Amino acid sequence: MNAPIEPAARSTSAKSAARRIAAAVVLSLLVFVVLWIAAFSLVTSLLIGSGFFVVVVAAGTVSDLVEMILDAIATVISVVLAVIAAVIGAIFSLFGS
Repeated sequence: MNAPIEPAARSTSAKSAARRIAAAVVLSLLVFVVLWIAAFSLVTSLLIGSGFFVVVVAAGTVSDLVEMILDAIATVISVVLAVIAAVIGAIFSLFGS
């Protein structure tokens, strides 16, 4: 009998690219919100935020240093979101019956 065929392991470059894009999206949204609240109109803020996204993604494909920084930012963002979710879960568990 033949051994079952195991699925091929996913490459780390796909994970890295997804994390880089996710970090760039979060940073672009942050730039957009800050600019919109601070001084600019919706359209101007969207243009600047999307330009920021394109620059970050393009730089991430070219530079390994930028890729490492974006990976670190993505890790920090996911940890912060996990902490927020844990705190909210703890608050709801206190008031739940």
